[in-house]
Amino acid sequence: MNNFFTFALTNASGTAQTGGCSGMDLIVYGVMIVAMVLIFVFMNRKQKKQDQEIKNMRDAIRIGDEITTIGGIIGRVVSVKEDTVVIETSRDGTKIRFLKSAISRVDVTAEDAAAATKDTEAK
Repeated sequence: MNNFFTFALTNASGTAQTGGCSGMDLIVYGVMIVAMVLIFVFMNRKQKKQDQEIKNMRDAIRIGDEITTIGGIIGRVVSVKEDTVVIETSRDGTKIRFLKSAISRVDVTAEDAAAATKDTEAK
């Protein structure tokens, strides 16, 4: 068994290694660790920016906006509260209440919908 460890510690020239790292190895390892830390920092900053954009979008929801939920339900906002919105999903007036966190995107804002209605009425 002792021969196995001696063989494992022996390099190609036949001399046994002491197990220490050379100065160049330490520099390479240090650069790799710094690079990995920087990658994680930039990934974290990008994720925080995306989270803030989503929060701003959800906070800006107003009555009349057309939204899509994470589950794929499309509807027009008829009521907005602190953490929830009520949307109307059909012409029959079916209303469903959702958490704001379940809103995926705003498809048409109320202002854009009003402008589109005015344009079609003018023609």
